Amino acid sequence: MTWLPENLDLLLRLTGTHLFQSVLPVVLGLLISVPLARMASGSRWLRPVTINGAALLYTIPSLTLFVVLPVILGTRITSITNVIVALTVYVIAILVRSCTDAFESVDPAVLQAATAMGYTRTQRFWAVELPLAVPVMLAGVRTALVANISMVSVGAVIGVQSLGTLFTDGLRRSIAEEILVGVVVTVVLAVLLDQVLRLAGLFLTRWQRPGRVDTRTRLAATGGAA
Repeated sequence: MTWLPENLDLLLRLTGTHLFQSVLPVVLGLLISVPLARMASGSRWLRPVTINGAALLYTIPSLTLFVVLPVILGTRITSITNVIVALTVYVIAILVRSCTDAFESVDPAVLQAATAMGYTRTQRFWAVELPLAVPVMLAGVRTALVANISMVSVGAVIGVQSLGTLFTDGLRRSIAEEILVGVVVTVVLAVLLDQVLRLAGLFLTRWQRPGRVDTRTRLAATGGAA
């Protein structure tokens, strides 16, 4: 068991790179998916087109995207950009459906109550609709992030460095400890980030806790009374 202490710097560097490649696509995908899902949730014809289109994107093998994107983007095949773009596509494929379901889970009576209280469409979206959609939306974000942590490793096959590099290098040099360390760190990273998102969800939905009353709670009560 000498590989780990001798390569700790490498492990930390690859973990940081892996984390960056996992998280950034989720942020980008969320920024794209939320407006798409909001438009889809209010349209009979746009909803199936958006949902089915997202499902189609998810059927594309990740390695295929990693290889094809350099041709489309004009990047080097070992560029980290290819992984970021490919995983952003997969995040959109996951989040469009979950974000659409999240917006559709908001009680229309609550939205009507917000309008009656004088909220503009923009104010209603940010103060009422989006916060109420967060619990359902967050489940999709957690799924996308954990999936990304796994898929980032595939990039190592084409030379993009990440924790997956430990798998390919360990196999090439027959170093079982290197492979095992890569597996363990990847799993730990997935568990830790999932817990971070869970705690973030508790913070963002703290208004749902018993005893707390804010605008959304009052609107829900008003909508229910209506």
